[in-house]
Amino acid sequence: MGRVAVVTDSNSGITQNQAEALGLSVLPMPFTMDGETFFEDINLTQETFYEKLLAGADISTSQPSTGNVLELWNRLLETHDELVHIPMSGALSASCESAELLSRDFDGRVQVVNNLRISVTQRRSALDAAELASIGWPAKRIKERLEQNKFDTSIYIMLDTLKFLKKGGRVTPAGAALGTLLNIKPVLQIQGGKLDAYAKVRGIKHGRTVLLEAMQKDFEGKFSGSSGPDKMCLDVAYTYAAEAAESFKREVEAVFKGYEMHVAPLSLSVSCHIGPGALALACTKKLSVQHGEESI
Repeated sequence: MGRVAVVTDSNSGITQNQAEALGLSVLPMPFTMDGETFFEDINLTQETFYEKLLAGADISTSQPSTGNVLELWNRLLETHDELVHIPMSGALSASCESAELLSRDFDGRVQVVNNLRISVTQRRSALDAAELASIGWPAKRIKERLEQNKFDTSIYIMLDTLKFLKKGGRVTPAGAALGTLLNIKPVLQIQGGKLDAYAKVRGIKHGRTVLLEAMQKDFEGKFSGSSGPDKMCLDVAYTYAAEAAESFKREVEAVFKGYEMHVAPLSLSVSCHIGPGALALACTKKLSVQHGEESI
């Protein structure tokens, strides 16, 4: 039997094909679209999702069903001693709490991680867990290490439109109309798993500058002393704006020279609330192993 299996969900941005290549398992997040249920990266592609979103479909998200979670866990525990499950942040979804409740029936063989991650930072956690599992760490120890580092990330997101914040009741119709007229681009932040407003900017060019400046400020403050390329990695994420993301990546590389960087779509669970055209910049402190422990 294998020692420890690593499970995450599709909020991580890891596709089913990528998961197979990485030796991970990914639970697809369910979406209800005009009354029909779809599963991310199973029968719902990025293209289909945005076609329906832009066409005004009624879209809602939910957590994976108990049956789907248990089916995956039981299957993996037939070939592994233990598993580590890394859902999206418990501050943003009930799926983490639900998984923790289910894990109590597995006599410690299932360890659920609540390290306040989502999207590209959740992806980093899954990769870290896989590395630790590969060098023989038990599931509980992996969970403890990932949760120990839960605040070692920052995400800043610039929205292209206020339409979907208005639809979700987060902006008044009058505010959305005025913002559109003035070409206002909200910049949001995710710190400690919570999504909050950060700034309002005029135009995309200014928005990109604010994303870069916000990350520089974190490197000089929050991550002071641990922000070098050997200690920190960066991610550029986007919603339905791959070309813009590649262009922004070049801007980021010019400012943050030598850093490991990954470009990926934002999870659809985030996308349905903020709409297409968004750009995000995230950083994650690389997982370190204490003196005397095995190194990754």
